[in-house]
Amino acid sequence: MNRLPPIGIVSLVLMGWVSSATAAGYFDETKFTTLFAFDSVSIPYSQNLRLEMRQAERHPANPVLQRGRPGTPDAQGVQFYGSIIRENDTYRMWYVAYDDDTENKVASARWRAAYAESTDGAHWTKPDLGLVEYKGSKNNNLLQMGGGPWGFVNIKVLKDEADPDPARRYKMTSHVYFRGQRRLGTLLPFVSVDGYTWKPVKEVKSVKAELRKEDLLLPAIHFEPSGGLYEWDGMFYACGQNALNAMQPYQGRVTRMYRSPDFIHWLPTQSIGFVREPQHQVLGPGRSLEGEQTHEGISVWNRRNMLLGVVGLWHGAKEWQDITIDLGFVLSNDGLNFREPAREWTFLKRGADGAWDQGGVLQGQGFENIGDETFIYYGAWDPRSREKVPERGGVGIARLPRDRFGDLVVETAGKGPGDYQLPEITSEFVTAALSLRRRQNFFVNAEGLGPDAGLKVELLSANETPLPGYASTVRQSGFQTPVRWEKDGGDLPERVRVRVTFEGRRNTDIRFSALYLKPAE
Repeated sequence: MNRLPPIGIVSLVLMGWVSSATAAGYFDETKFTTLFAFDSVSIPYSQNLRLEMRQAERHPANPVLQRGRPGTPDAQGVQFYGSIIRENDTYRMWYVAYDDDTENKVASARWRAAYAESTDGAHWTKPDLGLVEYKGSKNNNLLQMGGGPWGFVNIKVLKDEADPDPARRYKMTSHVYFRGQRRLGTLLPFVSVDGYTWKPVKEVKSVKAELRKEDLLLPAIHFEPSGGLYEWDGMFYACGQNALNAMQPYQGRVTRMYRSPDFIHWLPTQSIGFVREPQHQVLGPGRSLEGEQTHEGISVWNRRNMLLGVVGLWHGAKEWQDITIDLGFVLSNDGLNFREPAREWTFLKRGADGAWDQGGVLQGQGFENIGDETFIYYGAWDPRSREKVPERGGVGIARLPRDRFGDLVVETAGKGPGDYQLPEITSEFVTAALSLRRRQNFFVNAEGLGPDAGLKVELLSANETPLPGYASTVRQSGFQTPVRWEKDGGDLPERVRVRVTFEGRRNTDIRFSALYLKPAE
């Protein structure tokens, strides 16, 4: 978990390696520092290079977690406003189950926290946990949540290894409702010793699956939390959506974050984490459904020195039957302000009509590097079917090659004919100054390398003076190809930069995705 803020430079304070290598023999990149091709803070300087983002592809087995049979807790819907965490050889999923008990007039009570698990990230089972009675039986996968039944719209889970109290090691934020003058969304956090049996962070009781107004942890406004949950610089953040006025006006739903120093006491002030460019044009009163907006906050992948995130792209309209939702991609270097690496770019488009994920896709907080692939888990909700909830939903996987969200490639636009042809320009980039507090090994994630296409990697001082003995050319494609220096790294200054040059007559074949720094063992 990230306990140090990377302000101004990329922080490389790494506390050691806990091995969780995959079957393919890769180290776990989330434990170390990553400089992604699309991160303009980590890689601020370049010439003659172009960024190309990659759209995710759907897994052929989608949906990998489906609705249950009639009469089960998730017969009506598997809503992946949820989370996935890998622990050793097990992938653990928390999601919202929606039953088919139409006789239950308390609609919120039909939304429950449920659990699934997998050994490979692709094939999932719903274990009988034996914790909660449902229709006279405890043979189900429902979680024990304490305080009576709760109506969950959205839940997010993280495992806090740094918490000295084992009973608080697992942390969950949830979107529940409370009653003011009308039904409003709010935050209710839970803690757990094992991820199965949970209790609220303070003594509260459920009233018809909702929270009492006097038990609120946040101000009594409508806030839909749990789009994402993460820890950064000693604070916990609950990320969600809200359409109330901010210090400056925006159209519709924007991403907001509330924060807590201890996961129990949540501060009343909040911040705007992400606003799409079209939202600066306010359409006026009575048009809250219309226009381009964000949807349900940002689901976050904590990569130690930065955050990756998936956000809903709401395509508004006057009527619900015309609204659709895709997924966008964002990042943050300070844990607070998120931005798009490519303007108004769609990371995953909703499914075609007739598909299980038609109409709208949902961001879940599930990101895993498995073998040669990155899995991004997502859910489905068709907003066009608001009046009658369809019998579909589930959990799907969007796939990319491992950690290859976007690439830097050689820009060829300047190579025009005849007198218009520009002089030969070196294709290279230089990173921000990196703070080295212990010796590091460097690895490259790139493809298209070979005898006629190489990446020359050089270490520079903070003022960009080359350091003798620290230049090497990588010619082997791979996800974690090591950079081998003449020296062992023992004489490096505390702050260095990295310069990477695209070389060779076939350098246009090169696609650079990421640079990793891992402490020398």
